[in-house]
Amino acid sequence: MDRGTLPLAVALLLASCSLSPTSLAETVHCDLQPVGPERGEVTYTTSQVSKGCVAQAPNAILEVHVLFLEFPTGPSQLELTLQASKQNGTWPREVLLVLSVNSSVFLHLQALGIPLHLAYNSSLVTFQEPPGVNTTELPSFPKTQILEWAAERGPITSAAELNDPQSILLRLGQAQGSLSFCMLEASQDMGRTLEWRPRTPALVRGCHLEGVAGHKEAHILRVLPGHSAGPRTVTVKVELSCAPGDLDAVLILQGPPYVSWLIDANHNMQIWTTGEYSFKIFPEKNIRGFKLPDTPQGLLGEARMLNASIVASFVELPLASIVSLHASSCGGRLQTSPAPIQTTPPKDTCSPELLMSLIQTKCADDAMTLVLKKELVAKKVHCLNMDSLSFQLGLYLSPHFLQASNTIEPGQQSFVQVRVSPSVSEFLLQLDSCHLDLGPEGGTVELIQGRAAKGNCVSLLSPSPEGDPRFSFLLHFYTVPIPKTGTLSCTVALRPKTGSQDQEVHRTVFMRLNIISPDLSGCTSKGLVLPAVLGITFGAFLIGALLTAALWYIYSHTRSPSKREPVVAVAAPASSESSSTNHSIGSTQSTPCSTSSMA
Repeated sequence: MDRGTLPLAVALLLASCSLSPTSLAETVHCDLQPVGPERGEVTYTTSQVSKGCVAQAPNAILEVHVLFLEFPTGPSQLELTLQASKQNGTWPREVLLVLSVNSSVFLHLQALGIPLHLAYNSSLVTFQEPPGVNTTELPSFPKTQILEWAAERGPITSAAELNDPQSILLRLGQAQGSLSFCMLEASQDMGRTLEWRPRTPALVRGCHLEGVAGHKEAHILRVLPGHSAGPRTVTVKVELSCAPGDLDAVLILQGPPYVSWLIDANHNMQIWTTGEYSFKIFPEKNIRGFKLPDTPQGLLGEARMLNASIVASFVELPLASIVSLHASSCGGRLQTSPAPIQTTPPKDTCSPELLMSLIQTKCADDAMTLVLKKELVAKKVHCLNMDSLSFQLGLYLSPHFLQASNTIEPGQQSFVQVRVSPSVSEFLLQLDSCHLDLGPEGGTVELIQGRAAKGNCVSLLSPSPEGDPRFSFLLHFYTVPIPKTGTLSCTVALRPKTGSQDQEVHRTVFMRLNIISPDLSGCTSKGLVLPAVLGITFGAFLIGALLTAALWYIYSHTRSPSKREPVVAVAAPASSESSSTNHSIGSTQSTPCSTSSMA
């Protein structure tokens, strides 16, 4: 037998020789308190979600999945992996993944060989490397409308809400649900379709068991029942940083009766579980466990009955597929949460330890974000809450910006102002671009591009006394019919007056406009309109042409034949143009006849 497998083999013998448990009648005195992360940490992967659904769509040509991800304020990192079972070397169906997030995310996407279409908000999601998939901009809709938007493109196979995930594994073609329509329901088990790992580790607590001598420690893991009651195997990885001779420990695993355990430990430990369990080195050897209490107090009693003097870790988790326990406690030496750190450094000094305890760092490939709680800072801090700001777009009929309107008239000067309320004195509001959408009849009229006026009919005006951007434009129509409505859209940027320009925030505001069609009778109180001018011009041209033709006809038929001159189709010399008095109609010119010209 390999030397490395010897401790686990001994653990297998210890487990098979363990005595059956007995219940304790007396109350166990053990005050569970949080354990510092340097003493113990538990992470887990689960398929349980706060809201979710799984449906079957076997005949759909597009497999649609929707993820609603909630992150705390500030940039977060997410690893998203898509797996597919290939048939004849290729995945038969295309996949649409709709990714809705509430804050900035650095995304590492893995979807090798999968024909993926990704719909997301490009202002919130940043790829750590080019995704190599087709992308679509996701509209800013509420959750119900996002589901409707996704369902218009194909039947939804799965949808889930996740709170602060660190990694997500989405398995394609694994939907086992009995539903034919996916509707979000609370506390759902996504089965093999989706597994995820929360960013925040599970709460680890510990305590001393009163009245027990010795240095034996207990690690207790309690898995809570899930939404479904199908057979489930939980892999438990235990890594204890102790020398082999310094550790006397027991691992207590309690869960629903349909849960079995696969244990992967790096130390000899006494095993005490519900259901059945096996070791990673002997996965085919299942050992029957015991009936254990399903309350924290009862499990603490089991630890005391097994002569444990200390509970090094006590963890309660949702139904998980993988649980990893890392602990460094050895020989009954328990340390709970670390003592408070001094928050006021000595005068004229800066403690690196204090600084790192106050600042949370988040790193990406090309950027590092430092997060500092504002209540810890004494000097003034400017915080901008975008949810409390409102952007308005106003149209006015005069440069005094007094009378607001939603109606424009061709040939009339219009004045526009963008406002933000409440006013933010530390930030500068600027116009990035504006355009007027007149629909299929009129197309799109660009007014401002790159913070510059587009064309000579648009003028950038001085800001208002409060700093609100202003501009004016004059609208002309050269085609009929004239559109009756339009949409004025402007993209604005809120930039700090001092500091980094990377903090700027962009928003798009718009308003619907009514367009007054001019009186087509030909004139209004303001003069002639375009159709009337075109009609008059064409009529004058036609009358002139007819009159000229009539005069030429009369002239050519009233002269005597002896006085008629032949028309020569050769232009006169340039020197005689100014002195020539006889010209033909149009571009043809005529000159008097001569002998030389007749030869």
